Amino acid sequence: MATKVEAKTEKLYECEVKRRRVRASGSGYEPFWKVKNLEEALGDGDTEFRCKDCHGAVKVHKRHIANGPASHAAHKLKSDAEHCAGVLLVREAVEGQAARLSSSPVQ
Repeated sequence: MATKVEAKTEKLYECEVKRRRVRASGSGYEPFWKVKNLEEALGDGDTEFRCKDCHGAVKVHKRHIANGPASHAAHKLKSDAEHCAGVLLVREAVEGQAARLSSSPVQ
């Protein structure tokens, strides 16, 4: 008997943002990923985001209404949302599904 997967709206309030730092050798910069609260990242003007758990691409939803939902992110790919360890999806346990990294991680 197949089990039904019920998905409610996923909302990620923390994500990784791409930053730059001075190389240890002192010559130039190197990119790195830093975990940040999404509200803080948007306030800082960050532009490159990915999921902190599966490293998959996410779409950022900014708060537009005062009493509306807070700024949050959601996976772009359904397969990432289904297998991400940090997703707030409420679903029945499906046999054989385990948390894993994205099949197309953001570099």
